[in-house]
Amino acid sequence: MIPYGRQDISQADIDAVVEVLRSDFLTQGPAIPRFEQAVATHVGARHAVAVNSATSALHIACLALGVGPGDRLWTVPNTFVASANCGRYCGAEVDFVDIDPDTWNISVAGLREKLVDARERRELPKVVVPVHFSGQPTDQEAIWALAQEFGFKVLEDASHAIGASHHGEPVGSCRWSDITVFSFHPVKIVTTGEGGLALTNDAMLAERMALFRSHGITRDAQRFRAADASRAPPAWYYEQHELGYNYRMTDIQAVLGISQLDRLQSYVERRNVLARRYDAALGGLPLALPTILKQNVSAFHLYVVRIQPARTAKSHRQIFDELRSKGIGVNLHYMPVHLQPYYRDLGFSEGQFPEAETYGGQAISLPLFPTLTFEQQEEVVRALKEVLGHA
Repeated sequence: MIPYGRQDISQADIDAVVEVLRSDFLTQGPAIPRFEQAVATHVGARHAVAVNSATSALHIACLALGVGPGDRLWTVPNTFVASANCGRYCGAEVDFVDIDPDTWNISVAGLREKLVDARERRELPKVVVPVHFSGQPTDQEAIWALAQEFGFKVLEDASHAIGASHHGEPVGSCRWSDITVFSFHPVKIVTTGEGGLALTNDAMLAERMALFRSHGITRDAQRFRAADASRAPPAWYYEQHELGYNYRMTDIQAVLGISQLDRLQSYVERRNVLARRYDAALGGLPLALPTILKQNVSAFHLYVVRIQPARTAKSHRQIFDELRSKGIGVNLHYMPVHLQPYYRDLGFSEGQFPEAETYGGQAISLPLFPTLTFEQQEEVVRALKEVLGHA
């Protein structure tokens, strides 16, 4: 089976991890701030907070932004459930904005229309979570302009998009957002095994996220509230200021991430080479191929094609299953979040976000990862052509 995604672990990665295993710190050690600084420097952000998953990063970002009961968080249906769940963790109401039919990212026009209506009803969101789907940046400038007009915070879910850029601005710089989140799951661009990271240019947001990731506890004497200010507290002293969580990343994960960052540019370049080869090989088939806007460099976490039902007699399910039977590990990214049973129980149903629903009934993610060989890619193309009757 050729998987849709796969990590690449080098000897340098292994050596870095072994060095930490032989060190004094497996967690809460010096590798964490080194990793945070490395990512922040790479994308041009001021602050970074590393955690054990992108889901955790989304959660502490929402907490830092003050999301709570009575608030509203909006995201897209075409994403992993964590982009919406982070609002629910905080007790907020969640709603969705449909996707653009060409980029499959959030529709800026749809967002504006929904915001105008929400303002009239006094139901504006506190946070909007645009998702850089498959590695292509969203139109952050336009979203940021809407944020200034309508008064919401912007939390970029860039789980797919480290290494991508928009008008030359690296995703993660937070030039057009309050917080950006990256994922380092094994199938993402670079990996820490499991892991995530939140970036911001706001020192207070960074401080709050760091507090929430580790039980809400601080050991910083300058922030102590209960200690006697007239004398130094004992060495064991700490204070819990918030109801926090254990979302810490380990030093083992952090050094793997530091090592992987050395290959980030080559990974993104290789993914783009493979994407262009797919573009050339799949033209003329009954498929809609990814549209990358000229102002964007995509990280190409995913290469997604959409079946064009009017041009093939086979169903989405048939094509998917036949590719799997031929050893091609295709996947679907994503089933619309609002149609998951949990969100149906909250009142969502078919027909509310038609573009995302149509997309979910047509999309297939093809194998794409840096170590995918040209020969393997040709095998994928050959199988797809056979299934579609164009061999």
